[in-house]
Amino acid sequence: MMPEPQPEPRQDAQVAVIVVNYRTPELAIACVRSLVTEQADLPGLEVMLVDNASGDGSVESMRAGLSDLIESGFVTLLPLALNGGFGWGNNQALLRLTARAVPPQFVMLVNPDCEIEHGAIRRLVDEMRVRPGAGVAGSQLVNPDGSWSGCAFSFHGVADEFARGTRTAAIGWLLGLKPMLASSADVTEVGWVAGAACLFRVAALAEAGLFDDGFFLYFEEVELMSRIKRAGWSIIHVPDSRVMHVGGAATGVREGAPVVEKAMPLYWYQSRRRYFTLVYGAVSAWAASLAWLAGDMVAVFLGLLLPKRHKNSQADRDQLRACGLRPTSQDRQACIVRIGDPIDQPPAWMRFAK
Repeated sequence: MMPEPQPEPRQDAQVAVIVVNYRTPELAIACVRSLVTEQADLPGLEVMLVDNASGDGSVESMRAGLSDLIESGFVTLLPLALNGGFGWGNNQALLRLTARAVPPQFVMLVNPDCEIEHGAIRRLVDEMRVRPGAGVAGSQLVNPDGSWSGCAFSFHGVADEFARGTRTAAIGWLLGLKPMLASSADVTEVGWVAGAACLFRVAALAEAGLFDDGFFLYFEEVELMSRIKRAGWSIIHVPDSRVMHVGGAATGVREGAPVVEKAMPLYWYQSRRRYFTLVYGAVSAWAASLAWLAGDMVAVFLGLLLPKRHKNSQADRDQLRACGLRPTSQDRQACIVRIGDPIDQPPAWMRFAK
């Protein structure tokens, strides 16, 4: 049960929203436009729109499509010289925002394929105000058809990877595992929330650090939130803060499933391996991959008995094996960016690749 919240002193919180674009300028423009009405509830609200070196005319399109908001000062356009990944792009904005004489109290990350429902940000801010121990608050992601999308989760370990490999929910129940997907109509403390729409308390980031830029894409927000939890902050899911989300528009990967039948990209598995290594240790990372493969063998056997049931793809097995089951020395090396670090430094994953 969550502790009884104690209210913070009432004051107008300065909130900055970061949107990182990579080759989805039309979606980014729509996303930023959806934020305009939030100024009525949050007069100090501002947006930093980052472009991760799209190289496709995104910067020019966004500058033209948002010229009025840029001229008014509501939007700052930040073109970056390289595509350093999701965490790195957000870090570049965070480093600039927190270097100000008066940095924002809260920073919200919003994917460009999201559109904010009116009042969603204020709802998160209000909840954070009455819960001073909360470091992160996540919105409820809503699919275009109005259904809820998974966005609040429990942390999972080796046994969960076995259950996931079986593609059989009953296995997790038999093993006594806590459901990974959290679902509640009330504000709930969870392990982590999706990075597509979440509000960070800058004080929590100052203590735990920003994104580890050894990740290119995927698992970086899970690793960051695990650090925030270890530092003593809570993570909360606020279901009546609603954000429409068209998952995977830039990457071709939805929340936990491919948009089309293809393998998850190799860097997904590399990021997964790095996450397990940093959070649980190298032995657990190695064991997690073996556990998934063992669970997959169960799924294959069950598929022989029930041919129509869902199966893991051979491509995913090949990708898991291709990225290596055992962690590398680089996986063991934390590369946490801290407030006050230099801006525009190449991410660690690029140095690792050399």
